[in-house]
Amino acid sequence: MLELYLIQRFDVGCFFLSTVLCSAQHSEQPETRQVNGIVGTFFYFPERVLTSGNLLYGDLGNIAQVYPGKQSNTNLEKRYKNRLHWNNVTGVFTLSDLQIDDSGVYTVENGDAEEKMTHIFQLTVYYVLSKPQVTVHDNISCSLVCSVENGREVTLSWYKGGEILNQTSSPDHITLSIPLKVDEQNRDSYRCEAANPVSKETAVPHSCIESDPFKVTDGDERTRGCLIIAVICVLVASGLVGLAMYLKKRRNGHSQSRRSEEVYQNWSHLETTLT
Repeated sequence: MLELYLIQRFDVGCFFLSTVLCSAQHSEQPETRQVNGIVGTFFYFPERVLTSGNLLYGDLGNIAQVYPGKQSNTNLEKRYKNRLHWNNVTGVFTLSDLQIDDSGVYTVENGDAEEKMTHIFQLTVYYVLSKPQVTVHDNISCSLVCSVENGREVTLSWYKGGEILNQTSSPDHITLSIPLKVDEQNRDSYRCEAANPVSKETAVPHSCIESDPFKVTDGDERTRGCLIIAVICVLVASGLVGLAMYLKKRRNGHSQSRRSEEVYQNWSHLETTLT
């Protein structure tokens, strides 16, 4: 009896253990791979489907199908029409002209083998960053402000050499801005950097003196002096020309008056002689 009892207990234990192992095996989920894309470009899903399979997206479900005989249908969803393709040679799905709202979870189901394989991708689409702009906030203290258009996971940082001096990141602002007071003598060692997971842009500050639009330099003084002298010369020349024309006109008027007077005197003398 004892032996029969032990055998029964052993069988129950094995059954329980095998059930747990099988359940664990079936409940194991495929690993989700994090992948990035850039707006306006294309993305290759790095898993091949050669004979049969599907591509699924989030709650939409099936967005593309591959059938035996190298046939496919990639226009199951209107939003992906003419953007989603399957290559019957490489077996790769491609999504072109990426948009921000293409971000999400995609699942490639591969039915090429007897056991269907599933591959999950978390795609995040980003904009390529614009170059940050550095402006002078206070010329006297050489206080600068670096700004860049904000976007998904954008970080804006001030560096001096390899050291981060200041950093900001916020999804709630249209534009990110970050101030910094720099040493004018060592300004070349500073840089402002905007970065996200797919791009990085850097701007180097200019001289606070050169950047001040109200600062008058020696070159500006010389230019202003030359301009004033040129204006004075033009005015003097114009005045001289006007004076010369006036004197000429006046001289011509006097000559004409004298000739008229002489003619009058001659006529008067002639009349006296005839009478």
